[in-house]
Amino acid sequence: MAGAKILCVCQEIFPYLPESPIATTCRTLSQAMQERGFEIRTFMPRFGCINERRNQLHEVIRLSGMNLIINDNDHQLIIKVASIPAARVQIYFIDNDEYFAPRKATFRNAEGEEFEDNDQRAIFFARGVLETVKKLRWKPDVVHCHSWFAAAVPLYLRNCYTDEPLFSEAKVVFSIYDDMFEGVWGEAFRATMMGEGVPADKLGEEQLTYQNLIKLVIDNADGIVVEAEHLPAEVEEYLAASGKRVLRPTGDIAEEEKLTQYKEFYDSIL
Repeated sequence: MAGAKILCVCQEIFPYLPESPIATTCRTLSQAMQERGFEIRTFMPRFGCINERRNQLHEVIRLSGMNLIINDNDHQLIIKVASIPAARVQIYFIDNDEYFAPRKATFRNAEGEEFEDNDQRAIFFARGVLETVKKLRWKPDVVHCHSWFAAAVPLYLRNCYTDEPLFSEAKVVFSIYDDMFEGVWGEAFRATMMGEGVPADKLGEEQLTYQNLIKLVIDNADGIVVEAEHLPAEVEEYLAASGKRVLRPTGDIAEEEKLTQYKEFYDSIL
């Protein structure tokens, strides 16, 4: 549907992070859908390993400055923007002096261990995106979340923002990739999300493995895009039983055909 508004919530985007299936898809998709007549807003975390000077990030003062209260603690929300060269696509970055800026990595420390608070970082990222969109007074028709670090967004939209006019009619799309976290999101994630207003019975298992988290996302999405070559068997079975719309733009197809499939999928969701 030409003119529809798509909010892209991305775990990573090239060239701000190295090329990967997620980073490349998010970069290409944002530009391609914009060129096809959609109105796009794209967000990602401002991980500490992103070089601000080289990538010409600058803070948006009118959007920064608010504090997000999570677990009764104030967390400063900092918004920065940059434009992808030659693409005419603007990227909004969610930043914070505790969760992102000081860590010169994405999800793992120098020893290769996953950050213990990745779940809380994902929650802050999700809240940061949604509150910034509210401040922009921009009403998306589709909210497309890419990979597990954006997984809290569908939970918020379907349980905490249902009375928010900007989001009440938005369709939720989630893309599953081959990347997975290895640890378990335990009671801290459940406690935080319950404190945010998500009912306990909507949070599934007390401890969330990657597979269980993706199942929760499927429950709260209108459509699922499978970019992974191989889904975990239990996720594949759960998705098949869900009855949700599914796009699998994988295999040996031309890039243009893949982008056409995406456009048609958005149209079918709308």
